[in-house]
Amino acid sequence: MYFGTLGNMKYIQLLGLLLVVIGSFLPLVHIPVVGNWNYWKVDHYLAGMCWGGAVGVLLGIVNNNTKIVKIFSILLILLFLFTLFAIKAQAFQYFSFMPFKLWQEKLAAIVKIKWGWGVEFLGVFIILFLNNKIKSAQI
Repeated sequence: MYFGTLGNMKYIQLLGLLLVVIGSFLPLVHIPVVGNWNYWKVDHYLAGMCWGGAVGVLLGIVNNNTKIVKIFSILLILLFLFTLFAIKAQAFQYFSFMPFKLWQEKLAAIVKIKWGWGVEFLGVFIILFLNNKIKSAQI
């Protein structure tokens, strides 16, 4: 059986999937005094949705179904963007008791986004980009 370029692209997609799963355990948010949080510490449900999306991508890769891979990759990107927005919104909400808006903004700014997000987005973009290459190689 010939695996050729198509097989190599699938392995690189699996590497992207591995980056997404490993990225969920890396520090995503730094909260002073509390420390670094990964996806599980940010929210259990969002972490479950991230891993469920990763399983969906894995099923699409294994079954050579580029449509499923593309759908789940886009859903993962939307989930990551939603999580980033929710983290920032929650930080502003957490300090809403402060009397001045400037103080709220300053205190909310101490919640920092960490480097784990780069690994998450890199992994999902590898999956999505190579999915388009595989689709054109199959035609």
